Amino acid sequence: MDVPHVKRYISGMGTAARRERERSELREKILDAARAIVLREGFGALTLRKLADAIEYAPGTIYLYFENRDAIARELSAEGFRSLLEVFAPTAGVTDPLARLEAIGRAYVRFGMENPETYRLIFMEDPQLTTAVFKAAGDDPGQRAYRALLEPIEQLRDAGRLRPGADVQALADTLWSLVHGIVSLKLTCPGFPVTPVEALTDTALRTVIDGLVCSPAPVKASRAR
Repeated sequence: MDVPHVKRYISGMGTAARRERERSELREKILDAARAIVLREGFGALTLRKLADAIEYAPGTIYLYFENRDAIARELSAEGFRSLLEVFAPTAGVTDPLARLEAIGRAYVRFGMENPETYRLIFMEDPQLTTAVFKAAGDDPGQRAYRALLEPIEQLRDAGRLRPGADVQALADTLWSLVHGIVSLKLTCPGFPVTPVEALTDTALRTVIDGLVCSPAPVKASRAR
């Protein structure tokens, strides 16, 4: 290949990389504007026209990146779940499934309290969007977050540590409901419950998690000779 061809080839590569970067930046700009609208006015206020005005592009441009309004909303929810998974990540190093379950519960509450806007976005705005995330494919971040809670309960069952007849799915749903209840109450009614969130989380998790497992068999006292 002669020098002019090499220069054109390199120039073409640079142009393609620049276009890809610009495309990625515009996609993020769309999501940032959508997030701001939702956090300020709710999902119901998110329209493509309003979004186009916010980013100062024609509405048709948005269709090059997202199929419709719901696709944007689902991506915002998925981003929130990816952030939740990052908070869950350190718990993977906890080998005992019971201790890991407790660590996940604490991490969940901490995530919600430290990221109230994100938490409201993915769990407290439009229930149809959260439902859509959980019904997505198994590698979806929402599904992976749920699996992080479900897997230690399955391990406890496989090890024979759960109470007889325990329903693994129901237990996972109960634990998620428990920590979600703590976060949502504290975000919407900061003064109730009056117990501080750390103490409330500790009491709730210990009460429920201790009730999951079989009690050790009592040690029989030896008879005096």
